[in-house]
Amino acid sequence: MRKIYFLGFFIICGILASCSKGGSQGELVGAFNKKFKNKTIPFGMVFIPQGRTLIGMTDEDISFYHGNPSRMTSFTAFYMDQTEITNAEYRQFVNWVRDSIAVTSMGQAGAPGLYKPVATTGGAPAMGPQNIDWRKVGDNGVNIWGRNSQYKAKLQNMYYAGKDALPGKNQIDVRRLRYAYSYESYDLAAAGRNDPNKSRQDFIETYTDNPTPGKANEHPSVSVYPDTMVWKIDYSYSQNDPMVKTYFNHPSYDKYPVVGVTWEQANAFCNWRSMIYQNVAAARKIPVNSRSDYRLPTDQEFEYAARGGKTQTKYPWGGPYIMNVKGCLQANFKVGRGNYSDDGGMYTVDAKSYMPNDYGLYCMAGNVAEWTSTAYNKSATALLLDFNPNYTNTAKGAKVVRGDSWKDIGFFLQNSVATYEYQDKPRSYIGFRCVSDFAGSTLN
Repeated sequence: MRKIYFLGFFIICGILASCSKGGSQGELVGAFNKKFKNKTIPFGMVFIPQGRTLIGMTDEDISFYHGNPSRMTSFTAFYMDQTEITNAEYRQFVNWVRDSIAVTSMGQAGAPGLYKPVATTGGAPAMGPQNIDWRKVGDNGVNIWGRNSQYKAKLQNMYYAGKDALPGKNQIDVRRLRYAYSYESYDLAAAGRNDPNKSRQDFIETYTDNPTPGKANEHPSVSVYPDTMVWKIDYSYSQNDPMVKTYFNHPSYDKYPVVGVTWEQANAFCNWRSMIYQNVAAARKIPVNSRSDYRLPTDQEFEYAARGGKTQTKYPWGGPYIMNVKGCLQANFKVGRGNYSDDGGMYTVDAKSYMPNDYGLYCMAGNVAEWTSTAYNKSATALLLDFNPNYTNTAKGAKVVRGDSWKDIGFFLQNSVATYEYQDKPRSYIGFRCVSDFAGSTLN
């Protein structure tokens, strides 16, 4: 009996195995993707759950301000950076661009050991940042730019020269630090999907060192170094020279929000951040769709996140007042008639200053205003849907900025208040943070 029992058991297992391996047996069983855990929150981000809230003005307005009317709006889940992107975080991007340009300019013959083994095409080695052995480059390029580096003498083309060089200083020419990339534009694809004269190449937005003249979807590569002169240009009659010299590079400001970046630079950063993660994921054999790309938040996503899961709240911290019960100010802004220091900072402050909102997000009001992906159009509200609304425009122009800054009065700290700036204008009071779309409804 025992032998018969075991024989029957193995026969049943064999039948089940054949059903699973041998196809659908004529039934609809589906073709499933490889499963992976979907509950790891990206480093430095928080999970914003799906939900709905009233978007728009609450109970305060000022003359001639055209705020959006209140409207119930729903949003899918996404991840969002806890803080504005800091100087240290953005400097990692700048250093990566600097190092990739330096290594590729030397070539494999001039930079032995800094390249991975690469496949060749027609006898010529493939070149580019994807072939660089970043472990040998070292953190922040220490093995290239260090005092004892064997490569420094080969990189004189990376420094200011001639009339651009200052006496007694050997400084890297930041004009050389440009980031080239491309991506598929769904806006272009949607607009041209029925045009028989269009190919998929026409839907690729490309930022290149050598754009084709007259080609609408090719643009110059993006200069990545922040414009530190914004501290001087934005305020012609103010002694801000120390901020020009130190704000981006001094260790004291490492955890302060980066400023002086345009909308284009913020998008380039998002692309680079996505690429860095995808490269590591591929090397570790993590599914490529385990995480969406990074991007800028939409205008109304920002407001939804700022409200922290609450409805009709005036400020990100939830209360109707700018001070808490202890009389402490809850954001970095222009207090009263110009008491900039009363909130703890004359200009910007550490990106984790003050208490976070109920989602764990810091400085969703004050400190620096933040770029969004939304094109500015004061008449666009009527066009928007009541779920995941966003207004885009492929033409260059003004973009919505949210949260407002250390230089703004208290009115602009409200969740519902937005302003705008032209996408190619860097400012000393505008930074950004990233979001990443969440695939699904809830963490599981």
